[in-house]
Amino acid sequence: MSASAGEARAPNRAMITVSVMLATIMQAIDTTIANVALPYMQGTMSASLDQINWVLTSYIVAAAIMTPPTGWLAGRFGRKRLFLCSVVGFTISSVLCGLAGSLFEIVLYRLLQGLFGASLVPLSQAVLLDTYPREKQGSAMAMWGLGVTVGPILGPTLGGWLTDHYSWRWVFFINVPFGILAVLGILTFLSETSRNRYARFDWFGFSMLSIGLASLQMMLDRGELLDWFGSSEIIVEAVLAGLGFYLFFAHSATAERPFVTPALFKDRNFTTGLIFIFSLAVVLYGSLALMSPFLQTLMNYPVVTAGIAMAPRGAGTMIAMSVVGRLIGRVDTRLLLIGGFSLTAWSLWMMTGFTPDVSEWTIIWIGTVQGMGFGLLFVPLSTITFATLPPQLRNEATGLFSLLRNMGGSIGISVVTSLLITNTQVNHAEIVNHVTAFSRQMDSAVIMRFWNPFTAVGQAALNDEVTRQATLIAYLNDYKLMMFVALVSIPMVLLMRKPRAMTSGPVALD
Repeated sequence: MSASAGEARAPNRAMITVSVMLATIMQAIDTTIANVALPYMQGTMSASLDQINWVLTSYIVAAAIMTPPTGWLAGRFGRKRLFLCSVVGFTISSVLCGLAGSLFEIVLYRLLQGLFGASLVPLSQAVLLDTYPREKQGSAMAMWGLGVTVGPILGPTLGGWLTDHYSWRWVFFINVPFGILAVLGILTFLSETSRNRYARFDWFGFSMLSIGLASLQMMLDRGELLDWFGSSEIIVEAVLAGLGFYLFFAHSATAERPFVTPALFKDRNFTTGLIFIFSLAVVLYGSLALMSPFLQTLMNYPVVTAGIAMAPRGAGTMIAMSVVGRLIGRVDTRLLLIGGFSLTAWSLWMMTGFTPDVSEWTIIWIGTVQGMGFGLLFVPLSTITFATLPPQLRNEATGLFSLLRNMGGSIGISVVTSLLITNTQVNHAEIVNHVTAFSRQMDSAVIMRFWNPFTAVGQAALNDEVTRQATLIAYLNDYKLMMFVALVSIPMVLLMRKPRAMTSGPVALD
């Protein structure tokens, strides 16, 4: 898009930004806001832990399936129409979730919420890229990235406060004012794009990708519960996932008009950016999923206090994004990416030294540094990934970008959670081998007073302490794994090309 075209929209640029960011924040917050309310929903619905987890799974699976066709839907029906339909549908389904009276109803409405919400983030990114001229796209991506990254971080804090002071139903009702304002802004300020009424849709490619994504997500979500490949369900889901992805890639390589345009992957920046956003999402969502139970389970923080302790990470992200948006175009974007991954890896290394006695101040400042690392990453990554792509491919490209972000987040959460459970069991068995009634450590009168292995009460207390230590070690191992993911990503920055001075003309590459 040319600078002149962006300037032509200058009078409405601010209002367009506010309108689409409301939709982005609404969807981003919803990815984590319901997590802290699950135990309360479980009681209301009289559901088991396995059943209530479908509230999360149904949303993730629906969003994963409906993200890729965003580009085709926007081209076929118009971006403004699709945006309005998505916001209205997401808002209505949020209300229905809050009014749900049974497990079946809330799972169904969460499924609808995921279907409508899938396109909100990629559409908002495409709108901002087209609304701002090239030299201001760094600042635009800073605002967009702020909503996408801070939303999930602040979600547990907001969800915990609403649940504690009102009801779990308000974690869904809170979307209504955001949705109404977003609809009014989009109706008033956003222009419609051209439509291709004759655009063909690759139903076979879409179906195979959907089967692959849904099966993979189901396998990851239920694997630990069902003992992985000891369960016939997990085996079936693994086979379906492999078959679906194989047929999708084989079809895409041979079809005349495949579901995903192959020309996208000829752009080295875009292809590398997809790998980066996947690894970034693994670390972002994985660490977020671990920190809340760490504070509540090992440190006995109330849910609201845990949310407040995690909030400074969002503050660090906002600070970094406000700075980095001004540096785009002045500093080599690749240097910002290296700095962001390095800062994130360093903060995770510091977290490998956490103990149950770690001070709240330590948690706050390390969380702030980690948030700054994420802030240094998201804006440059979002800018350089699309810097060399033609504007006509942006709707499809942003859809794939969001898909990889969602899949990275869901896989990251599933992997770290599974490793946490498995390593806790392994660590428990290992520690027990060294804690017996005849161990020299048990000679202390103080230890015998609280953890006497010859009494039932002492045995229970001793087992609780062993479990606590085993769980702590498992958490630290997960933090170490995510640190390695961040470190491995650093050399890959060299694969990206730096666009020359941001001009309104075609982008030249080094």
